[in-house]
Amino acid sequence: MAALSQFKRSLSLLPVVLLAACGDADWQHTEYAASQSSFDFRLPAGIPQPFVPANNPMTAEKVELGRHLFYDTRLSGNQTQSCASCHFQSLGFADGVAVPTGSTGEVLSRNSQGLLNVAYNATYTWANHSLLSLFSQHQVPLFGEFPVELGVNDANQQEILTRISTDPQYQSLFAAAYPEVENPFQFTAISQAMASFIRSMVSFESAYDRYERGDSSALTESQKRGMAMFFDEKTECFHCHGGFNFSQSTLHNQTVFFEAPFFNNGLYNLDGLGAYPEGNQGLFELTGKVEDKGKFRPVSLRNIAITAPYMHDGSLSSLEAVIDFYAAGGRKPAVVNGLETGDGRLNPNKSGFVSGFTLTDQEKQDLLSFLQALTDEHFNQDARFSNPFQNAKSE
Repeated sequence: MAALSQFKRSLSLLPVVLLAACGDADWQHTEYAASQSSFDFRLPAGIPQPFVPANNPMTAEKVELGRHLFYDTRLSGNQTQSCASCHFQSLGFADGVAVPTGSTGEVLSRNSQGLLNVAYNATYTWANHSLLSLFSQHQVPLFGEFPVELGVNDANQQEILTRISTDPQYQSLFAAAYPEVENPFQFTAISQAMASFIRSMVSFESAYDRYERGDSSALTESQKRGMAMFFDEKTECFHCHGGFNFSQSTLHNQTVFFEAPFFNNGLYNLDGLGAYPEGNQGLFELTGKVEDKGKFRPVSLRNIAITAPYMHDGSLSSLEAVIDFYAAGGRKPAVVNGLETGDGRLNPNKSGFVSGFTLTDQEKQDLLSFLQALTDEHFNQDARFSNPFQNAKSE
């Protein structure tokens, strides 16, 4: 059994052909020219380099500029929020609430995802097959109107750029990041720097990683049993959350075939025909295909123990609830935020991997313990990703 589990872990590292449901021409990766970057991601042996677009090569100077911008509320229209307002380092850059609130007070419909290793994402946000880079993803919180997040628009763009360009510190940071650009104070440069900083958020220092590198004492016996269960056909977890980043939606510089799977896990079934709540129906909202209702990107499970609540709408409050959910083969009829969910177990679009399983109390605890072993405390305290303004105040 141990050999079989190891084989499945190795198999899930291999790039595979795009799922048939995602085989249309418009799913092809349009930013696939990779940069030959000398940037040091500090990767352990055996982990591939993240894919870096050729039009935005990594530099330490650009990353440092992006770090300042990530934490700066002046980048929002009304100067009340920054990216860090919904992404806290202590929580793996999630925010601990079901759904966040934007800078104008509008409540968003989807949960803030953690940012550990998002450099390896094949697509970005919860359910958008057209967002293929961190640069393109960053346009969503900056300029999005439905909903408003940071609230940048035509009326305030120049004011925001003036706030940044008149700051002596930013004048130095932009000059260092873009030495050959006459006027780098543009939103393109801002988004490139932010993408570079977020792409640099790479770490493989969890107890699981130490165990995989040969430290047999890094995992407890319970965690080892949970790991075997995670990679077993009984629970089917690894089919959607396999590979070195614990997500099948993964891209790196050794990828041969682009893969961007989306799955329906039976969270809702409002009408018995597969419907999800209006305005939150996953990939269907972009493709219009009925079979795409409720399909969302399988997020990485790294740092999963500290990024509660869970699912795209934050409707499951704990990892215990998540395990119970998958054990049941989807959500049993319930009421969430005043809405009757329907019987998600019977959703006609539900992935075949969400078929349910039975665990003893000990097996459930073992699986939970293994998921907790994916927490990377080093990342959550790494000064490279910390708030530079807070650090300056404490000096």
